[in-house]
Amino acid sequence: MKQEDTKQKILDKALELFSARGYDCVSVGQIAAAVGIKAPSLYNHFPSKQAIFDAIVEATAAQYEADTDKIDIHVQNAGQDVPVFTEITADRLYDKVRQIFEDSLHNAAISRFRRMMTIEQFRSSELAALYSRRYVERVLRYHAGIFRALIASGEIRQEDPDALALQYVAPGLTLIGVCDRQPEREGECLEKLRQHVELFFRMVHAKQKDTETT
Repeated sequence: MKQEDTKQKILDKALELFSARGYDCVSVGQIAAAVGIKAPSLYNHFPSKQAIFDAIVEATAAQYEADTDKIDIHVQNAGQDVPVFTEITADRLYDKVRQIFEDSLHNAAISRFRRMMTIEQFRSSELAALYSRRYVERVLRYHAGIFRALIASGEIRQEDPDALALQYVAPGLTLIGVCDRQPEREGECLEKLRQHVELFFRMVHAKQKDTETT
């Protein structure tokens, strides 16, 4: 097995174990056994279990950004995406939200990473802060930036963009949590997600239309 293939397999198996048992309950020896190598050989690729964890964090973030880039969603740069959301329809908006939602559920690495962080946030204040930054604060900041630009251009009604971001994002995060716990409810959650996006879309455009007709 090539060195790079072995390194990736270490990350894959470590994430699988961390998401099932928690970081503290998994040893380097167990990761090595899952990969099919001896523990000393694992250290040729990573100096410690913490280094494996850190590499998983970076690899998962890069994969998420690559996946969302494909549908013109760049969470790291709201300004780049303002044209995507200008004059967007409710159907197109839901399609983008649905793709992100389904990828979050069915991409094995992203799903396992979220499950791992859900476990670890209660064991480490540092990881709790990382979880908040990755899954809450960054997403809210991105959408607040989008809404701020759309308000400034007159595309949507005047509201606090940070409050709009929270109102828009929170139901999606909640529904992902439901599906993580009860995967059989995915269809129901997708319908609720569609209803949420359509209602939010009507809400942010309603007053703007009223203003245009007065």
